[in-house]
Amino acid sequence: MSLKRVYTWELSDSESEEDLDANPKQSYTHVNEKHGNTLRVPEVTEVIKTTGHGKQPNVIVVPEEDTLQPPIRKETNSPSPGKKRRNRDEIDADRARADEKKAEREKAKREREKKKEEKKQEQQKRKEAADRLKSYRPENYIKCLTVRIHPVLLQDGNSDVLADTLSELEWKMRIEPHSLTHSITWTRSSPQEGEDEEIEEEQILMVITLDEFLDIVLSVKQILKGDSSRHEMSSLLAALTDHLNTHTGSVVTMLVMGANKHRKHGSWYHAHGNLRSQLGMEDMEIEEVLVYLQLYKSVFVHFLYNWKEVADQVCTYTKALSKRPFKALTECTELGFCVDGAWAAGSRVERDGKGLAEVWSRQIQQLNRVSPAVAAAVTAAYPSPHLLIQAYKKLDSEKERRGLLADLTVKGNVKDRRVGPEFSTRIYRVLTAENPELVLD
Repeated sequence: MSLKRVYTWELSDSESEEDLDANPKQSYTHVNEKHGNTLRVPEVTEVIKTTGHGKQPNVIVVPEEDTLQPPIRKETNSPSPGKKRRNRDEIDADRARADEKKAEREKAKREREKKKEEKKQEQQKRKEAADRLKSYRPENYIKCLTVRIHPVLLQDGNSDVLADTLSELEWKMRIEPHSLTHSITWTRSSPQEGEDEEIEEEQILMVITLDEFLDIVLSVKQILKGDSSRHEMSSLLAALTDHLNTHTGSVVTMLVMGANKHRKHGSWYHAHGNLRSQLGMEDMEIEEVLVYLQLYKSVFVHFLYNWKEVADQVCTYTKALSKRPFKALTECTELGFCVDGAWAAGSRVERDGKGLAEVWSRQIQQLNRVSPAVAAAVTAAYPSPHLLIQAYKKLDSEKERRGLLADLTVKGNVKDRRVGPEFSTRIYRVLTAENPELVLD
């Protein structure tokens, strides 16, 4: 209960001091308002009015029990009647379900992370494959080729044309001796990083002069006559033979320089006058020498004029070698007679039989000169091979069976037509013939 100061206008004039003293036995507990004290009475509200200096100020006595205050809740330890207490088994079951859900969430999270990692790896593989394919493109792979020139070829003063041409193209070039003298070879390194191994290409250019080629011709002529020995063989032909015996996969092309300027390019006809005059050989004999080199030694001969043409040949071979890996990766290796596209996978047949009509139609189209329209006409009349065979059995004569499908109508863009007796006979043979050697068409 609290004390409230009563102002003068709140007191009624009819009230007197006698009214305040009407109940002399009423006791009060007075506490100073300034210090937050209260004047408490048991049940009634009394107004105390005093005047004068040092007397009690005007106050209102408020009952101890205020009906506007909410009731005080009592704390109890007893459980709510609507809440049932769980036993140990229920707690364990709830805990087990919570652990199971947690395990499922963790499993789903691991699966998501696994799929994410697999997708990332797949993207990385595709990126590496694309980079690898890009590195094998001719304009990139040519940087992996190195042209190796035998030092003997540089003894010719005009051979600088070859070196200058390769330098202008910014191609790799190396001057070093190798197994075959007077030769130009190629080595390739892997375009992938971390692989430094060099592989020697099988293509070889053997550059010789016309006089050196004449020595080879004499040696071959003696071999063809059967009166040659090892020590009588030309040194170049002996070196070529030894190289081919140890490098069976090599493909040698012989470039002969010193031909006349006015000639048929690449042939020997420009030099036939010199050969015939120096060797006393006819055209047929020279042809025999060239055929021997090609068939027995796998050596092709080209006649060139100067080192400029030799440099052109080296550039042509280098570009061709740079294109080979990319062609091997991209060209189709499937057999030409195999079906492709939608035919390659065949027709899907469901468990309810859906798709069998498409299979039956494609079987008919495998015959020669059978269009989809003709196959559609047959499958519309006889939806399955079994129905067509039953129709054949119902006919009495062979002629009727052969012509059963002849009058079927084939829908066309311009006008309709008939299947015809020729196709009808072929279908009849396909379904009824027992001779495996029978020619259908």
